Amino acid sequence: MFHTKITTKSGRGILAALAIGTLGFFAPAPAAAQITAFKQAVAEAAARDDDIAAFYRATGYEPIWTGVDEHDRARRAELLRAIQSAGSHGLPVARYNPEGLIAQLRAVRSTRDRGMAEVEMSRIFLQYARDIQTGLIRDPKQIDSGIVREIPKRDRTAFLKDIAGGKPAAFFRALPPRSMEYNALIKEKVVMEGRLAQGGWGPIVPARKLEPGDKGAAVIALRNRLITMGYITRSNTMVYDETITNAVHEFQIAHGLNPDGKAGGATMAQINVGVEQRLQSVMVALERERWFNTERGKRHILVNIPDFTAKVIDDGNVTFQTRSVVGARDSDRVTPEFSDVMEHMEVNPSWYVPRSIITKEYLPSMQRNRNAASHLLITDRRGRTVSRSSINFSKYTARTFPFAMRQPPSRSNALGLVKFMFPNKYNIYLHDTPAKNLFSRDVRAFSHGCIRLAQPFEFAYALLAVQETDPVGRFQNALKSGQTTRIVLKEPVPVHLIYRTAVTNARGHTEYRADIYGRDAKIWSALSKAGVALRSYQG
Repeated sequence: MFHTKITTKSGRGILAALAIGTLGFFAPAPAAAQITAFKQAVAEAAARDDDIAAFYRATGYEPIWTGVDEHDRARRAELLRAIQSAGSHGLPVARYNPEGLIAQLRAVRSTRDRGMAEVEMSRIFLQYARDIQTGLIRDPKQIDSGIVREIPKRDRTAFLKDIAGGKPAAFFRALPPRSMEYNALIKEKVVMEGRLAQGGWGPIVPARKLEPGDKGAAVIALRNRLITMGYITRSNTMVYDETITNAVHEFQIAHGLNPDGKAGGATMAQINVGVEQRLQSVMVALERERWFNTERGKRHILVNIPDFTAKVIDDGNVTFQTRSVVGARDSDRVTPEFSDVMEHMEVNPSWYVPRSIITKEYLPSMQRNRNAASHLLITDRRGRTVSRSSINFSKYTARTFPFAMRQPPSRSNALGLVKFMFPNKYNIYLHDTPAKNLFSRDVRAFSHGCIRLAQPFEFAYALLAVQETDPVGRFQNALKSGQTTRIVLKEPVPVHLIYRTAVTNARGHTEYRADIYGRDAKIWSALSKAGVALRSYQG
């Protein structure tokens, strides 16, 4: 334990040492001069941060960290404990420099030193609190323009007021996301760190594809890798037998692949992904979960872009799920990440062709052949149909083309027979499609950005079930009318378009998906630059 040493000079008491011992300060009651000096030091140090300065002005420059009572000691203890364990959340401990902070506290020799330490603790606290609550990366769209999610931001002075007035241990526990997903990812992080410490999953499988009946060294490598991954408990087989087939089947389910039990190209690529990459996916997912640290809705729709699924979730349980097709990998067709609210569905919709598709795809075709895309009507600004024979397409550019295009309701309509609307500035919605064959593929990135559903009618029934005594009849009557019909959702439903390559299933196990747009790679690069690093853990 360190003790406070007091010396006097020119009749003034000077605080020579402010020691921390068991995370506690020991100091005599300060004289009036020391109080004034402390407040001046706090004001000087806080001047570099408007929020910190405003907080201390409002509280009369009273300490919340460096005082001598039990509350200050508790706050100090919890802050140091939190920043020292930041790595368990995938945050860089060095960013908060706990060793440097402890050294600064131990080196306090004057009231001025104590004031400087007070403000430094507030600065570190605010950085940590925001990082763990809403993410290390403040503006994700600077990393990738497709990440347009609004990140919740709490007022920084509110953090200081709450830590000053509340119970420190409870306050720090409440900072990270409280979701089951975040907790599951934390557990998976420990598992992956342990596996990394043990050398990973062993040698990769030296084959492009394998299937039942195959033999040889590659099959043995596949067997061993599946054993290490936990898909086979124990086996000495040297043949791609039923045991391996069943294990591959389970692996495929856990990685969003068609579960045929054959280790084809897509499956083999995922089997050969290393522990380091999986751990990176978990670390990025933790950061994404911090960006998404907000109320999601008792009932909500969740679309995980790399998982190619759309789910209806009620009270935390998946009550309906269907395969989806998402935006293609071209930069102008990727599906963005954001949240909004679904207000209605439209049965027998018309497709109003987006301007970008008209000018980039259809106008060049019609300039070569005016009857190209004949299934589409050309309309003027008032929505009236314009005859193609009256238009000289060659005289227009993408900028000057004055017409719109629309596809009337039909089974061949690009939107199919129903679309689900959550009005947003990105013109993204969920809808049916006549291109049903795409849903059988492992990678389903083919749209212009909107989300196509494999079971749109069943999706509609699930949404209507909470407001209609006969949801199937209500929908089918609108469908059979052949007329465009809007069905309003009496309780609007939040829609969340997310992007997770590490995601927890209903049993609490973490599954992995491919980084189809390369967004996670960009996020990991940014996290690495901020000091995040993989670590191995054993014990």
